[in-house]
Amino acid sequence: MGKTAQRITLAKTAGFCFGVDRAVKMTYDLVDSGKKVCTLGPLIHNPQVVSDLATKGVTVIDSPDEAEKDSLVIIRTHGVPSSVVDRLSDTGCEICDATCPFVKKIHRIVAAENCTVMIAGDAAHPEVEGIKGHCKSDCIVFKNTDSLLKILNENAVFCNSELIFVAQTTFSVEEWKNCKEIIKKYCTNAKIFDTICNATQDRQSEAHELSLVSDIMIIIGGRHSSNTVKLSTVCSSNCPTYLIEQPSELFDIDFSGCSSIGVTAGASTPAGIIKEVLKTMSEIVETNSVELEKAAEMAVAEEVKDTEAAQSIDDMDFSAALEESLKSMSTDQKVKGVVMGFSPTEIQVDIGRKHAGFIPIDEYSNDPTANPQKELKVGDELELIIMKTNDAEGTVMLSKKRCDAAQAWNNIIEAETDGTIFEGTVVEVIRGGVLVATNGIRVFVPASLATESKNQPLEELLRTKVRLRIIEVNKQRRRAVGSIRAVIKEERKAKSDEFWAQAAVGQVYNGTVKSLTSYGAFVDIGGIDGMVHISEMSWKRIKHPSEVFNVGDEVEVYIKALDDEKKKISLGYKKVEDNPWEILRRDYPVDSVVEAEVVSMTTFGAFARVIPGIDGLIHISQIANRHIEKPQDALNIGEKVQVKITAIDFDKKRVSLSIRALLDPMENTEVVEEVVEAAAEIDETAPDAEEAAE
Repeated sequence: MGKTAQRITLAKTAGFCFGVDRAVKMTYDLVDSGKKVCTLGPLIHNPQVVSDLATKGVTVIDSPDEAEKDSLVIIRTHGVPSSVVDRLSDTGCEICDATCPFVKKIHRIVAAENCTVMIAGDAAHPEVEGIKGHCKSDCIVFKNTDSLLKILNENAVFCNSELIFVAQTTFSVEEWKNCKEIIKKYCTNAKIFDTICNATQDRQSEAHELSLVSDIMIIIGGRHSSNTVKLSTVCSSNCPTYLIEQPSELFDIDFSGCSSIGVTAGASTPAGIIKEVLKTMSEIVETNSVELEKAAEMAVAEEVKDTEAAQSIDDMDFSAALEESLKSMSTDQKVKGVVMGFSPTEIQVDIGRKHAGFIPIDEYSNDPTANPQKELKVGDELELIIMKTNDAEGTVMLSKKRCDAAQAWNNIIEAETDGTIFEGTVVEVIRGGVLVATNGIRVFVPASLATESKNQPLEELLRTKVRLRIIEVNKQRRRAVGSIRAVIKEERKAKSDEFWAQAAVGQVYNGTVKSLTSYGAFVDIGGIDGMVHISEMSWKRIKHPSEVFNVGDEVEVYIKALDDEKKKISLGYKKVEDNPWEILRRDYPVDSVVEAEVVSMTTFGAFARVIPGIDGLIHISQIANRHIEKPQDALNIGEKVQVKITAIDFDKKRVSLSIRALLDPMENTEVVEEVVEAAAEIDETAPDAEEAAE
């Protein structure tokens, strides 16, 4: 076997995914607790891990019937049909569900649908068997585009039927892409769910890219692992590819003539096996060319600097390079994470690496009231920053809050030039202004730029939502200055322009009373102020607007007049239908009898209130059936009397009333006296009359 200087490049996504790492760690922890542990089928598709667990007393059972009552049965990452879980429960054994969260998501999707489920994957694979066991209706499995086309052609009814499509989490990304194109073309009522694990996508994508620049590819993993087999398929079209389970298999491979070797591993491959393979490979591909040796060193140096590229390894300093290749995460590095689960103290996320990621609850948001379990769901993708890596425990502590703050500061810097408007909350009033919190960043707003009016107290802004524009940024001191007033003025101008473009007399608005003066009230009708004159507030006389309005009242007003030049708006409040003269015209015609209250006296009569807003005159001659010197002889202020409306002059706004018209004429004492006197006169002349009659 020829030996030349060769570069070994390890894919950074090689090895355990979140789901597998979680299941393996869970199993070892249960073994350490002293429980009698067994797994329903091999825990993962890796013979070394399964063998190691067997040495620690973990047994593998093939069906629920084999489970003993005192045992703890672990459901492996692939998941199982719901019927299997029921059977396990019937045995009385303790159950620990280690199903991958991505697989659980597929179970929830298919269980929620009552139509035919189409599954892209290997029909014999345990994961697919589990998915089928959660379907409520029929399900059909297809392994590639040819299989899908055959199914659709043989079952034409499917093209118009309601279908849902899901994919095995380890299905080929490229094949799924092609399948989706066919689905969209042939199936009119299909729902497509992208259920391939993001770690699988990243691993396959990186393997493809690495195989394009490598002379040979080594895939490490179990031959029964779907994930590993897919990696081999992805790479084999680009360069010679070898799938190995043990380091000893490397001695059967001819590395002569290879200057670049790519290495990746399936999701079920432990880091320990990857290290052993790399160490063995370094012994096989020893360097014997000084020039190639220097070239390899330069390649290693350049690729180690680039955190986005795969780690390069050469045999001159293999141990150091190996550690660098496996240490793919550094503090303050930005990563993307997928939410996998929740606990009272943390959020579990998958960042596509061998380490299990978690976000402490207090590192989720700057908002103390934020509730991640209400705001997030499993499968959501988050931008995060690495806070701490614990290689011993295989965990990574992450922060969304700090990532948000870092991005927010970049946005603040850009906003100084692009004029972006931010929303925030005034959190503190300090000397000279206020502090506004926006996306975790505190922006100082000077007092002169904090309010619309210079006389408005800053304390009124505390804990209120505001909008502001960044006017100055000091990058060195990490300080930003903003203006609330600038945004208020811009928004008011925009609203004013919009208002005057369509305003017309008679338009009705719901407004808010902003202030009162002795002559009227100013009302905000949507960012624009108009005035209701005191004469337009009520049909009755009022001395001050406060008799009708209070500041803050919600009122309905209408435009009475517009002055385009002076930009003044006159508003009306009192309504035509409330005009007392219209009410009088409608409800109280001439000859109507009403009860009226005496409100004032004059020498020529008394005024009585017919209805609110209208007083009528009872002339002194219409007060009684007898002669009176003055109204007070018969009436008192506040007295209620029955009156008859005898005349209405709507033009002059006059109403004539009469009490006398409602009195019995015989009750008039003056008439009685005249009758008595006339009778007496008749008595005195009676003899003459009799004589005349005779």
